[in-house]
Amino acid sequence: MADNSKTKNAKLSSDDIFGVVWRACDTFRGTMDPSQYKDYILVMLFLKYVSDLWRDKRDEYAKRYSGDAERVKRAMTRERFVVPPEAEFGFLYERRDAANIGELINIGLEAIEESNKLKLENVFRNIDFNSEAALGQTKERNYRLKHLLDDLKELDLRPSHLVTQDVIGDVYEYLIGKFASDSGKKGGEFYTPAGVSQLLAELLNPKPGSRICDPACGSGSLLIRVAKKVPDQNVALFGQERNGQTWALCRMNLFLHEMDAARIEWGDTLLNPKLVEKDKLMRFDIVVANPPFSLDKWGAEKADADPHRRFARGTPPKSKADFAFILHMVETAIEVDGKVGVIVPHGVLFRGGQEGKIREKFIRENLLDAVIGLPANLFFGTGIPAAILIFQKGRKKKDVVFIDASRDFEQNKRQNRLRPEDIERIAKIYRARKEIAKYCHLATLMEIEENEFNLNIPRYVDTFEAGKEVNIAAVRDDIRRLECELTAVKRELDNHLRKLEMA
Repeated sequence: MADNSKTKNAKLSSDDIFGVVWRACDTFRGTMDPSQYKDYILVMLFLKYVSDLWRDKRDEYAKRYSGDAERVKRAMTRERFVVPPEAEFGFLYERRDAANIGELINIGLEAIEESNKLKLENVFRNIDFNSEAALGQTKERNYRLKHLLDDLKELDLRPSHLVTQDVIGDVYEYLIGKFASDSGKKGGEFYTPAGVSQLLAELLNPKPGSRICDPACGSGSLLIRVAKKVPDQNVALFGQERNGQTWALCRMNLFLHEMDAARIEWGDTLLNPKLVEKDKLMRFDIVVANPPFSLDKWGAEKADADPHRRFARGTPPKSKADFAFILHMVETAIEVDGKVGVIVPHGVLFRGGQEGKIREKFIRENLLDAVIGLPANLFFGTGIPAAILIFQKGRKKKDVVFIDASRDFEQNKRQNRLRPEDIERIAKIYRARKEIAKYCHLATLMEIEENEFNLNIPRYVDTFEAGKEVNIAAVRDDIRRLECELTAVKRELDNHLRKLEMA
């Protein structure tokens, strides 16, 4: 088949790929929400990439073995994944005008799953390219799928045609973020903004060989950022996600970043934790998450019977799962130097009742290491400011770092953003643990106890800015002047009204 790639001579950059994919989205805009059509776009981009990579490897072996088909076939079986003939993008593209093109795509995806069970089993089970409900009746559905194949055919995603090897992973990550932005509130369910993920990576500072877990991993963006902090990504990654489509997106995202050895489970972490070994919770060097804020109906009624005793410090309220996630995360951190980084709404810092008692126990056990206030409007779907809590097992320090970073951001039209200099400043001050007026305070455990274990940041970091002195005499003179002007205007208005009455 002829290669109609638009860039035979120039190598593709992330902007080139993004431009083509974004045009492909026009086929779906107006027919469904971005949170829905993202799955079709990202699955097909994934298929295009693995097909091009598979074709590239096959051509390489054919050249090496002088076209010896048997040796080429044997060499291909040693690759990290397999793309069966009926699943290759080129095969589907040649049949783009077929009346059953949606069914053919489904068959191809099933074949990929079957051929790569350890890495891609069930990844495509929640996506149906032959769905009338999602893609319209046959004529409309075929029209959309044909144009999607046409658009992506422009891209040649073989490694030799990309500016760098990281381009496709970076593009995939960027597209997930873009879809999250366009999806509004739903976007926050599957993506953590890149700046926040990078900040957590800097704060937790994983070491080579670390076991890293995200128990609410969404699309995997946070896991990937933390892993990239380690040279050559020499880490073991684990995660769990309860939404089936988001779980699949995470698996594909990790695959494209060549982190497909990660163990990502599908299920509800609070009701059914699946990262277990010999019926016990697995333990990790670093546990990081951006859980859904104040999740309702999380399973509080089953907490007392939890076989892993995650809620021994107390059962969080049934309408707010924030501390349920924190308790799970702390429980799964290793006992010596295990670190936890979690994003929470500010209510976690000061709400009373059972949450206050759990907070007190964490502090008395000297597990809390830092409280960092973030700017408002950073996250998709909510404008409220959030905070980062850092916990550490086996702490020797007897203080807690409070940082008010609420003013460290770049303001954009739709959403604020942490800049590289903001991330660097926050991480540097966290590591230095030094007092900085109106920004950072080291609170002793006694000081926190005196504040009744309330962690509200303004109690520890005084950001009050005195206003300019007011000249009372000048203000009084202004008031008198304005009153005189008002009297004159009223008098003039009365004169106009009399003239109108006499007319």
